[in-house]
Amino acid sequence: MNEIINNTEVKNFIKGSLVRSTSLKREVQIYNPALGQVIRKAYVANSVDVDKAVAVAKEAFVSWSAVPITKRAKIFFRYLRLLEDDLDTFAKIVSEEHGKTLEDAHGSIARGLEVLEFCCGITTHLKSDYSHNVANGVDVYNLRQPLGVCAGITPFNFPAMVPMWMYPISIVSGNSFILKPSEKTPSAAIYQAEKLKQAGLPDGVFNVLIGDKETVDAILRHPDIEAISFVGSTKVGEYIYKTATAHNKRAQALCGAKNHLVVMPDADFDKAADALIGAGYGSAGERCMAISVVVAVGRDSGDEIVKRLVPKIKNIKVGAYNQSKIDMGPVIDKASFERINKLIQSGVDDKAKLVVDGRSLKVAGYEGGYFIGGCLFDQVSVDMQIYQQEIFGPVLCVVRVDSYQEAIKLINDHEYGNGVAIFTRDGGFARDFATQIQIGMVGINVPIPVPVSFHSFGGWKRSIFGSHSIYGMEGVNFYTRLKTVTSRWSTKGTKGVQFSFQKTTDL
Repeated sequence: MNEIINNTEVKNFIKGSLVRSTSLKREVQIYNPALGQVIRKAYVANSVDVDKAVAVAKEAFVSWSAVPITKRAKIFFRYLRLLEDDLDTFAKIVSEEHGKTLEDAHGSIARGLEVLEFCCGITTHLKSDYSHNVANGVDVYNLRQPLGVCAGITPFNFPAMVPMWMYPISIVSGNSFILKPSEKTPSAAIYQAEKLKQAGLPDGVFNVLIGDKETVDAILRHPDIEAISFVGSTKVGEYIYKTATAHNKRAQALCGAKNHLVVMPDADFDKAADALIGAGYGSAGERCMAISVVVAVGRDSGDEIVKRLVPKIKNIKVGAYNQSKIDMGPVIDKASFERINKLIQSGVDDKAKLVVDGRSLKVAGYEGGYFIGGCLFDQVSVDMQIYQQEIFGPVLCVVRVDSYQEAIKLINDHEYGNGVAIFTRDGGFARDFATQIQIGMVGINVPIPVPVSFHSFGGWKRSIFGSHSIYGMEGVNFYTRLKTVTSRWSTKGTKGVQFSFQKTTDL
């Protein structure tokens, strides 16, 4: 698989083979963000490529959906082992194109592998309900059956983990799948496709298209695609959800966030500060579950948490993924670098107090990289851009409130509802917080409450479009449809023609 790292061109993966786009008119450049240099290129898949991939997937679905679930599970057992045996290569692919540290890449892959472990138990997850003899000789049972061709559109920040939230559950449930990864970080998707083929997945069941908006639009409108999964920004997610559902597709879109962490006056401030460093600055803040707002309840709480955060932020070691003892890498590209710096400046202009300014950071030997050091704002108010917008960078904002109820209202009033956390030693506050807060994922003394694979991931409000969260049993339900069978195999005679509903006991 070292060929993927050494390749200068990333190709589509259709029917078990690497193939170029049928059009060579639109090229995307793939960067190493630590260098700020192009390391690969890809030609964008057009509607012809989408048609080809869908046709292949549709044909493969017929035979794949008939494969016994025990055999499907065995393929994923083999796939899991293959990935585990070559984790260093996988992590290097992720880090080189995204910029995250190797340790962070390994961690994100590990969370994806947990979903694969869940998929290996599909024989249990697809078990149905059965009611015997609900009436004379009548039995009722449920089936969960696959949809057909499904598609996933994934973001740049987790090129291994987020796709593994989608395609494994879809495929092991009996569907075929088309993955459209971010064109900024596509190589991890090709790596996964080749490993799946090596594990014994039939050609055509899993396909990868490198593309942009034109590719996405062709997927959204294709009549033979039954379901769309998306993770990314709210603006794009809302468009994808509305377009997909307008074309009679099942759709789920997990979107933007502005995650708060409430620090109560009774909190362990040292533990809260440690948690905030990892949750706010890990992966350079480029994750939808990053904590970007500290809500300090009471004047003393704000002073105590800021006092502890400042030296820890200044000690964050920023550099390239292939350097040793690095805590944080660069942001993904020049556009993100410029957008984040612009938002930081807006905070300064709005009179927030920039306690730690990481904008001038330079990494020796990587002067062209897109590095921003950790930044900390204090005295942030809710009318500022740095509070309202998802920065998606290494910037933490401290908002001070006088009371617990004010903290609850502030969080519930925000348009996003992805994740939230509270640090406290009071079980009463913790229990009440979990009940009152209008957020999809809640952490109690846990800074990033991403659920384990056998639960499900999903926010509220404008952090999600659609009725299903992702992975876990929510994923199984999304990628299958329910069928209920009512069956009579009775040796007794019937009562003759009936023109109206009968009570069950009279059947």
